[in-house]
Amino acid sequence: MHGKTSRITLTAVFIALTLLLGMTPLGLIPLGVINLTILWLPVITGTLFMGLKTGIGLGLCFGLASALSAFGLSLVPASALARALIARSPILAILMCFVPRLLVPMTTWLAYKGLGGEERFPLSTAGAAVTGTLTNTVFYLGLMLLFYTVTGLDNMAVKAVIGGTGLLGGGCEAVAAAILVPPILRALGRLKRQ
Repeated sequence: MHGKTSRITLTAVFIALTLLLGMTPLGLIPLGVINLTILWLPVITGTLFMGLKTGIGLGLCFGLASALSAFGLSLVPASALARALIARSPILAILMCFVPRLLVPMTTWLAYKGLGGEERFPLSTAGAAVTGTLTNTVFYLGLMLLFYTVTGLDNMAVKAVIGGTGLLGGGCEAVAAAILVPPILRALGRLKRQ
């Protein structure tokens, strides 16, 4: 019972962190021209620490926070690009918020296992974290471009965002993930053993 209770408690903490970072400015690191996000951090860490099933639940929470923000229902203002897509097709905007976020735990878990799992720590966790952040960046911006094209919106603005955010932001987030996730997992492992 103790193990099950602590698992439920830890899952709740990861969910709370995901929603907190996703619905408040705490999940954004302003760098002047762009904002880096750390919204992926509890999803990737939770997936690697608690498994794929929990990770998918956290990805769902990440998608929910993203959708609520896109629709102006959080403390994070919706981007002009998201608002334009919502005005044209709310369904596509919702897909853009959820699909990449649900792919993050899946690709993270596959990369972790493919890189050797626990036996190859910290390489496997760093590589998995990079994979997860890049999945989020590539699929979110890729779907944005696709949906802008499908709905007939001017996609020149999206191409500029993809160029700046995708390369600079996505690259910085991947480096941050590789640096942050392994020590966080190591600390969580120590707590679990105590």
